[in-house]
Amino acid sequence: MVIHRCWAAAAVSARLWHYVAMSRFLTLSDVAETLNISSAQTYALVRSGDLPAIKVGGRGQWRVEAQALEDYIENMYAQTREFVATHPFGKEDEAGSPRD
Repeated sequence: MVIHRCWAAAAVSARLWHYVAMSRFLTLSDVAETLNISSAQTYALVRSGDLPAIKVGGRGQWRVEAQALEDYIENMYAQTREFVATHPFGKEDEAGSPRD
């Protein structure tokens, strides 16, 4: 996979790299980095079926299609919006105590 590395915007003081993948498929490491989660968490997402992936090659290495990752992210945004809407922060229940 060819990856272009660009320095992050000047407003960001830390030395962060912005990666633009030039490939249709991502490794589990690429996905973990994108989502800022561990490789084990990424593997669990794939094995549970929450994040569609394929096994390729003789060694059966996992690959996630870039569009599948984008779809997963959009789905997580939708689920988060629904959660926030149904669990308002700072609202009190009928008994007068904060919600969990």
